[in-house]
Amino acid sequence: MKKIQVHFGGVSEIVGSSDIGLLTLLNEDETRELVVTCDKQMMYQFALRTQPVSGVDRLLPEVLWGVIHNQSEITFEIDINDIIDGEYSAFLMNQDTLEEIPMRASDAILLSVIGKIPVYADAELMRRQGVAYHPQSSGMSLPINIISDQMLQSALDKAVKEENYELASLLCDEMRRRKNRQHPMKEQKS
Repeated sequence: MKKIQVHFGGVSEIVGSSDIGLLTLLNEDETRELVVTCDKQMMYQFALRTQPVSGVDRLLPEVLWGVIHNQSEITFEIDINDIIDGEYSAFLMNQDTLEEIPMRASDAILLSVIGKIPVYADAELMRRQGVAYHPQSSGMSLPINIISDQMLQSALDKAVKEENYELASLLCDEMRRRKNRQHPMKEQKS
């Protein structure tokens, strides 16, 4: 797997939805970004680490990372190598043994921020999913396939409630595509 090193660029909310956050990972020359969705609780965790808040060093993730870092000489990296049904596939990898521990992508990114652990994205994934990064832009492109099933359903409910039928149709199409991929035999019988 050819990898590209990326780093945490920031966290923001999707306009109109305070429950879904967007984490950006930037390539080294900051020309492309990979967008990872997260929930409201994870947005709060990132806010604690990106704003000056006292006592953060006593929170469980920081304490556990301190124990691991101070008690061992293990070197880690975080690899993001695929996207399946709206969720990135992320691993904490022991660089010495090459053992991979699966993690939720947002948790992996948070751990990278806390422990200053390098993050790598599969080059093909970055080419496919990454979008041009414009630092002064007030918005960003967001591929629909990065939204989890639960977030997709929530967005669909909101689109229907707001009578945004064009968006609702796009969201239904994505849900149908995912369902057909999970249960291909049902589609063939129809």
